[in-house]
Amino acid sequence: MAEDDNGSAAGNRLDVEGSNLSVLSWEQVQRLDKILTDTIPIHGRGNFPTLEMKPRQIVKVVRSRMDEKKICVRDVRLNGSAASHVLHEDSGLGYKDLDLIFCADLKGEAEFQTVKDIVLDCLLDFLPEGVNKEKITPLTLKEAYVQKMVKVCNDSDRWSLISLSNNSGKNVELKFVDSLRRQFEFSVDSFQIKLDSLLLFHECSENPMSATFHPTIIGESVYGDFGAALDHLRHKIICTRNPEEIRGGGLLKYCHLLVRGFRAASESEMKSLQRYMCSRFFIDFPDIGEQQRKLESYLQNHFVGLEDRKYDYLMTLHGVVNESTVCLMGHERRQTLGLITMLAVRVLAEQNVIPNVANVTCYYQPAPYVADGNFNNYYIAQRSSVLIVLFCQAAGRTGGIVACSIGAVLSDSDRSSTPSDSWRGQTSPRVASHSPEPLRWRPGEAATPP
Repeated sequence: MAEDDNGSAAGNRLDVEGSNLSVLSWEQVQRLDKILTDTIPIHGRGNFPTLEMKPRQIVKVVRSRMDEKKICVRDVRLNGSAASHVLHEDSGLGYKDLDLIFCADLKGEAEFQTVKDIVLDCLLDFLPEGVNKEKITPLTLKEAYVQKMVKVCNDSDRWSLISLSNNSGKNVELKFVDSLRRQFEFSVDSFQIKLDSLLLFHECSENPMSATFHPTIIGESVYGDFGAALDHLRHKIICTRNPEEIRGGGLLKYCHLLVRGFRAASESEMKSLQRYMCSRFFIDFPDIGEQQRKLESYLQNHFVGLEDRKYDYLMTLHGVVNESTVCLMGHERRQTLGLITMLAVRVLAEQNVIPNVANVTCYYQPAPYVADGNFNNYYIAQRSSVLIVLFCQAAGRTGGIVACSIGAVLSDSDRSSTPSDSWRGQTSPRVASHSPEPLRWRPGEAATPP
C-alpha cells in the first residue's frame, strides 16, 4: 500500500480523471499522524500556565462534547498549509497554523454560542495538575489563551473561528463551518484531509499502524482537480478559479507566495490576477488606517521566526500594488505605497539594518530653479519634501536602499516641474520627490546614487 508521496501512483486519485479526491499514501499518512500526535504548547498570557495539547486530543474532546450537546458533526478535516505539507513535504509553504475544520450543523445563534462555550470549557481539561479550576471563568480562559475569535453569519457563509495562542506562531485554529461559499484562495492551499478514519483507528485498534495496516484516509481539493492542484504545489505554480471572488486578504497571500518562490503560469495570467487582487484589496480596505492595521496584522501573524523575510515581502507587495493598481486615484495610490515604504523602513530599523545617523548619506534631487544662476541657496520653499536615501549595508545581510519621503507632498504643479534626471549629491534645501517608491541596492554594486 506504500506509494509515492507525490500522489501519482495508480489508483491514488480514486480512478477518476480530474477527481477532487485522493487516497493518501503511507508516507503521507505518517506525516499526518505525526502532526496530530505532536504536542503543541498553548501559551497563556500573564501568569497563566502553558497548556500542552496534542491536536488529536483537542479534536476528540471538542467533538464528543458537541455530540453531547446534539450538534451534528459531519466530519473533521485538516486544512491549509498543514494539509499541503502532509501531501507534499517540500512544498515551499512550510506550515505554521494548524487549521482544524469541524463541519457541523450551525443553524442559529444558540449553536454558535454553544460551540464557543464548549471550546473554552475544554481548555480546563488541559490545565496542569494542581491548578484551582473552580474560580476560572470562560471569560478568563478567553483572555488568557484565545488569540482571536471570528463569527460570520450571512446568506452564503455560516462559520466561526477560535484561534488558540502559540508564541512561535503555530496557533491551533478551530473552525466550525456550516456553510462557506469560498473555501480557498489558490489551488496550492485548497487541500483538506478528512481525519475521521484516522481518529477512529486510534480509538479502536490495538495494533499500531504500518505500511500494510493503516486506515484509508481521503484528501480533497476544494479547488476542483486534485491532481492539477498537487502538480501546482510540486512545481510552485500560482493558480486559482474565479479570482474576483477572493477577498482582499488574497493580495497579501499572493505576495507571500511570490516571496516563497511561487509564480503564475504565464505573464498574462499574472497581470490579470494581480489586477483582481489589488482591486478587491482596496474594496475591502478602502481606508489607509484599515490598510495599515491589516498589513501589520499579517506581518505579525505570518512571519513569526521569519522576520528576515518581512522586508522582501513588503518590497514585493509594493511592486505589485505599484504595477497593478488601476482602481485608485493617484493620491490614494501614492498614500498606500507610502504606507508600505514606511513599514519597510520600520522593519529594517527593528532588525538594526539601518545605520546610525553618522553613517547616513543623504542625496537630494534639486528642483529645476536650482540651476538658475540667480537662485538663492538660502531660499526655502513653503511646500517642500525631503527624500532621504539610506544606503544600508550590514554584515551578513543583503543591503538595500530605502527611500522615505518626509514632509509635505509636493503640489501637482510642483510635481510636474520636477526634473527626472539623475540623482546628485547636492544639499539644496529645496528637494523634490516623485513618488514614495523604494529604491533597491544589490550586493556588489557601489554604494553610489543610481
